Amino acid sequence: MGLPDGTADFAGWVRPHLPAMARLAARLAPQDRDDVVQEALARAWVKRDRYDEGRGSPSAWLLAITADQAAKARRRRPATARLLDVSAPAAAPETADDAIDIERALVRLPPRQRLAVDCFYFVGLTVAETAAVMGCAEGTVKSTLADARERLRMLLGVTT
Repeated sequence: MGLPDGTADFAGWVRPHLPAMARLAARLAPQDRDDVVQEALARAWVKRDRYDEGRGSPSAWLLAITADQAAKARRRRPATARLLDVSAPAAAPETADDAIDIERALVRLPPRQRLAVDCFYFVGLTVAETAAVMGCAEGTVKSTLADARERLRMLLGVTT
């Protein structure tokens, strides 16, 4: 079963999902957030007849397209622009709390772990929805999140 054919119907169908699409795009490709969302919407419009509600929710389908477009945007960025995204640390932090830089640790995660973390923790998807976005089993998402948390602990110097 496809999506609504009319432009107005399609716009109404995607409108509730736009905030989550924007949040995910901002997490995965901050400099290209708006372009990523626009490309994802254009891609969804073109592929609207391929949407199958039996394979996942509208949100998961749209977020999977958004994640794909964000990956493409990152690949298109010149290497120098990617290097500038993770700039050298600023002056020494004033407190120990300032030393914990989660954003810098997140960009050092492997892409699959970062996608899982962004979907689950920052966009607020369930494990099932994250699995649909990532195109994998729920157990894989749980394992990927556990691996990401362990890597973040190491990157942030957190001991338990």
